[in-house]
Amino acid sequence: MTSSALQYLPARGSAPNQEILPLTARVNDQDSLEIGGCSIDSLVQKHGSPLYIVDEVTLRTAAQQYKQAWQKYYPGESLVIYASKAWNCLAICHIVTSEGLGIDVVSGGELLTALQAGAKPQQIYFHGNNKGVNELQLAIDKGCNIVVDNWWEIETLSTLATAQPVSIMLRLTPGIECHTHEYIRTGHLDSKFGFDPTRIDELFTYLSKQTQLRCIGLHAHIGSQIFEQQPHQDLAAVMVGWFTKAHTYGLPVSEINVGGGLGVKYTENDDPQSIDTWVQGVAAALEAACKEASLTPPRVISEPGRSLVANSCVTAYTIGSNKEVPGIRRYLAVDGGMSDNPRPITYQSVYRCVAATKMSAPCTEIVTVAGKHCESGDVLIHNASLPPTQPGDILVVPVTGAYNYSMASNYNRIPRPAAVLVKDGNSDVIIDRETYADLVKHDQLPERLR
Repeated sequence: MTSSALQYLPARGSAPNQEILPLTARVNDQDSLEIGGCSIDSLVQKHGSPLYIVDEVTLRTAAQQYKQAWQKYYPGESLVIYASKAWNCLAICHIVTSEGLGIDVVSGGELLTALQAGAKPQQIYFHGNNKGVNELQLAIDKGCNIVVDNWWEIETLSTLATAQPVSIMLRLTPGIECHTHEYIRTGHLDSKFGFDPTRIDELFTYLSKQTQLRCIGLHAHIGSQIFEQQPHQDLAAVMVGWFTKAHTYGLPVSEINVGGGLGVKYTENDDPQSIDTWVQGVAAALEAACKEASLTPPRVISEPGRSLVANSCVTAYTIGSNKEVPGIRRYLAVDGGMSDNPRPITYQSVYRCVAATKMSAPCTEIVTVAGKHCESGDVLIHNASLPPTQPGDILVVPVTGAYNYSMASNYNRIPRPAAVLVKDGNSDVIIDRETYADLVKHDQLPERLR
C-alpha cells in the first residue's frame, strides 16, 4: 500500500525531538496541513514563501521537558541553557528565557540578542574558540559567564579583568568519540575546541594564582546529533575526575557543564532517545561518578540546541518548474534552497517533505527536490516521495528550526525568508522577510567609479 504524508503526524504525548512534524500538526477538512491552528497554505498566502513556521507549543514543550527531567532525576541543582547558535533571534531567545532557561552564546551579536530578549547576564554562558577582545570586554561589562577555550583567551582575560573578578568555566577536550558527522564531533582530542587535558595540571596551577579570574566550573561537549547514550555516560566520569582535581588546586569550581548533543528525528529512520531518557541517563552517570568520588553532586548544566528548536519549525516553499531526465530522475524546483537550508549541501543532511494541501493523497512519485540557486549541488531532498504536484503547490520540509535560519545566506543575492510564530490560530512575524533594498543597503560605490 502506498503511504501518504499522514505517517508524519505526531503521536500524542511524545517528545518533540522524536517527531518529524511539530506537536500541533494536524490535517483539516480540506486535507491541508495545519500547525499551531494555522493552515500552511493560508500562511503562505499571507506571508509569502519560502517561510519558516515556528510552533510555539513544540518549542515550549521541549524546554519544559528538559527542566522537568533534570529536576526529576538529578539530586543536585540543575540549569538548562539553550545553545542559541541553533537559532538566535529575539523571539526564540525570549521564549526559552521565559521558560526559565539560560542562554549559550558564541558571539557578541548573539550575546546582545540574548540580553535584549530578557536573558539574565548570570545565566548567559559565552562560548567560542576565538572570541575577540571586544567581545570578551562586552561579556565582562555585562556580567556574563565566559567559557574559556584556550591559553590565549585565559591570558587575555587576565589583563582585561581589572574591576572585579570574572566568572569563567574551562572547556576541556575529553577525547570521547561518538558516531555523528565529522564536522560536528567536538569531543575527540583532535579538535579546534577546548584545552588539551594533558596540560590540565599546568592550567589549574595558572588559575590558582589569578585572583581576577574566578573559575566556577568545567565544560565539555562531545558533539551534535548523537543517538548513543554511552558517550555521555563516559563523559560524566571524566568530568567528575577533573572536577575533583580542580578542588585540590583550590579552585572554587561548583558547576559541571555536560554540553548537549541529543539527536532529533529528521526521517523515519532516525530513532533518537527522548529528552526524558537522555537526561535520566546522564543524571544517573553523574550521580554514580560523584558517589564513587565521595563528592556531593555539583550544579549541572546542559546545553540543548538542536533538540530544543529543530522539530518546532517547518519551512514552506512554493513549487515552480520541473524537469524530467528520462530513465534517471525528475527534478522538482522550489523557490528556496541552499540559502535558507544549507545543511544538505554542507552536511549531506537528509530531510522529508509533504505536499501541504494533499496530506492524505498517496505518494506515488519519487522526485528530487531542487533549489533555485545557480549551483548543481543545490538539492534539498533526493528521492522524495510525493503525490502528483503542480506548479504553485506548497511543499513543506519539517525539522528546519536548527541551523537553517542561523546559517542562511544571501547566495545569488536572494533575500532571506521571513519567520512566523504560530499558536492557537494566530501567526506573528518574528523575522521580517528581507527585501532587495536590504541586500544593497551596505554596498558602497566609490566616487571615482561614478
